[in-house]
Amino acid sequence: MKLLTIILSIAALGLIIFNFTKVDFNAPFQGESIIALIAIVASICVIIMMGILRISKRIEQKVKKHS
Repeated sequence: MKLLTIILSIAALGLIIFNFTKVDFNAPFQGESIIALIAIVASICVIIMMGILRISKRIEQKVKKHS
């Protein structure tokens, strides 16, 4: 599970970098730029969710260990 969350986080980071190159900073809310911005926000959400999942798994292990 840990490996999967790391791989997904790295893929999301790659998508952020790729979509960042697609943003036209002169008109960020028009055409392809808005799609790239949406993809950047979605990738950030994936990274946050993977972080939450890793933390929850650590908490679960500690709770099982102390029980």
